[in-house]
Amino acid sequence: MAEQVAVRRATALRASGLIYRFGQHVAVDHVDLDVAAGEAFGLLGPNGAGKTTTIRIMTTLLPVQEGEVDVFGRDVRRAKMAVRRSIGYLPQQLSADAALTGRENVALFARLFDVPSRERRDRVAEVLDAVGLTPSADRLAKTYSGGMVRRLELAQALVNRPRMLILDEPTIGLDPIARGDVWQHVRDLRESTGMTVLLTTHYMDEADQMCDRIALMHEGSIRACGPPDELKATLGPGTTLEEVFRHYTGGTLDEQGGSFRDVRQTRRTARRLG
Repeated sequence: MAEQVAVRRATALRASGLIYRFGQHVAVDHVDLDVAAGEAFGLLGPNGAGKTTTIRIMTTLLPVQEGEVDVFGRDVRRAKMAVRRSIGYLPQQLSADAALTGRENVALFARLFDVPSRERRDRVAEVLDAVGLTPSADRLAKTYSGGMVRRLELAQALVNRPRMLILDEPTIGLDPIARGDVWQHVRDLRESTGMTVLLTTHYMDEADQMCDRIALMHEGSIRACGPPDELKATLGPGTTLEEVFRHYTGGTLDEQGGSFRDVRQTRRTARRLG
């Protein structure tokens, strides 16, 4: 009988003993994470849980104070530029410039990511088409709906062809239809490229549908981690992911909707509370 050999997928992101303090406040408390290449992984928790701080460390926007983090085998302390080139980051904060067209916004990011000049035009057109914004590419971003703005920001995050896409509350401030539209584009991209996706969200239905595994974070530490169905099963038949969330974090969930102005205001509020 032929010997069966288990094949372990390569690791896209690994964090070990991660600690981050703001003065005396411990925002991230001994966090360990291991995200496999090609996986969709959700980092969930209430406002103030430490999710965004953790994401910012992983994207090199904050330094590693204690512990270790590597992305595709590269230490974020020693190889910041290489790490940045391998990821696309969609932050909570508004990153689109209302005074530029959609095409100009993406072209700006192509320059920031140092996409070769001879490839920029085609690369910009490629990602605008991927998120369904080609017909609106030459309109000013200030005329876009909230869902269109988020898809534009997704195009910005994809223009460097990242190996891993990091999404921090990607549908905050969007109505249910716009939320579904954004996630469908993420699904399509993941299926076509095998891209690793790391996301945070307050919408449990999104996490349940999108994530292979989720980690529940509360007061800076990971309280539970595993596939959504397994986490639900631990609390008994018929348990929802929202009930799992509340069990481990005591958090509350809210939904919001809006347009470009509402998205900006909502993200400002989220930044103050997060």
